[in-house]
Amino acid sequence: MPLINYATREITFKLVYYGTGLGGKTTNLMYIHSQINPSCRGDLISLRTETERTLFFEYMPIEVADLGSGFKMRVAIYTVPGQEEYDQSRKQVLRGADGIVFVADSNAQREKANIDSMKNMHDNLRYNDLSVQEGTGIPWVLQYNKRDLTNAMPVERMQSALNPTLIPAFESIAIEGYGVLTTLKAITKLMVNKTKQTK
Repeated sequence: MPLINYATREITFKLVYYGTGLGGKTTNLMYIHSQINPSCRGDLISLRTETERTLFFEYMPIEVADLGSGFKMRVAIYTVPGQEEYDQSRKQVLRGADGIVFVADSNAQREKANIDSMKNMHDNLRYNDLSVQEGTGIPWVLQYNKRDLTNAMPVERMQSALNPTLIPAFESIAIEGYGVLTTLKAITKLMVNKTKQTK
């Protein structure tokens, strides 16, 4: 459920980038942050321990004029640590999420890691009493990253393994920025629409 601040007339959405380690979550956030007008975004903060890090920043999307009743939209974007040993951190980051971008690594050698990470995401959503079930759950999209790799899996194979319900999915090369903002705009629109439906 988005956080409503009546004093500033802002509704803050929590968006989480989920996926395997080294799959492109951090690259997505760094690119997004670099493309947003500094007057509309906060600093890119790295919450770092000795062995992991979570990135975070907030921004105000200009293209979303308002959410009704004069409320503006603010989005707080987080990444989760991808490595298996940081499951507790992933649970905490997912708490209160209003939308998810699952970043899948197109590298054929990472197919099982993608599937395991997807299962882990669903487990951790249940832990937080959340789901991404169509119609009742929080909005989410898939991003098939690293499409420039010579051993990139066919999109059809990734769809079969990760996307049986055919939620919106986007190809990307996050290191070049390709597909990154398209993915962000799609999940932002889904979060806004979900909020308007529940008003």
